[in-house]
Amino acid sequence: MPFDFKKEYKEFYLPKNKPEIVTVPAANYIAVQGSGDPNEEGGAYQSAIRILYAVAYTLKMSYKTGRKIDGFFEYVVPPLEGFWWQNGVTGVDYTDKSAFHWISVIRLPDFVTKADFDWAVETASKKKKLDCSPAEFRTIDEGLCVQIMHIGSYDAEPASVAQMDAYLAQNGYENDLTASRLHHEIYLSDPRKTAPEKQKTVIRHPIKVV
Repeated sequence: MPFDFKKEYKEFYLPKNKPEIVTVPAANYIAVQGSGDPNEEGGAYQSAIRILYAVAYTLKMSYKTGRKIDGFFEYVVPPLEGFWWQNGVTGVDYTDKSAFHWISVIRLPDFVTKADFDWAVETASKKKKLDCSPAEFRTIDEGLCVQIMHIGSYDAEPASVAQMDAYLAQNGYENDLTASRLHHEIYLSDPRKTAPEKQKTVIRHPIKVV
């Protein structure tokens, strides 16, 4: 069976639908950074998603090409994730999507090196006829966080964030949202195939001890 990050690291991908504290270790990601409304047809966000998946699947299928990656094993491409912020706003204002800045990411297996990544960007660009050069190899170390499984539409996320905030206040923590520690979402449902009220999204905030 291919390695599945969601199943092997359940504490990071499948939390309960109530707040919990986790320490998230550093990991490598394919990342594309941009800004604008994620719902804009043909916009920057949708372009970023195409790039992410093109590079991700090129790496996943590398064993069927001449590219040999040391330590490679078959795996399920991890879910799409996003880090979100707006200038001058603490947290996220869901009513002003045009003001969003984002870093969209897909986790990489540890065996993928920067050289392997660069090969995948070049290969995907040629095979898909898609400029994948905006993709970056990033190491992200989230550290101490609070997270929750949000079930429902993206616009209903403030209710789950409020639960996390209340939990922090009751347990001696506070949010630590900064320019480098951002609101984080992990998308476990395909919005094209899942009713909004049934969508599952992990919401994660960086925190610190009061």
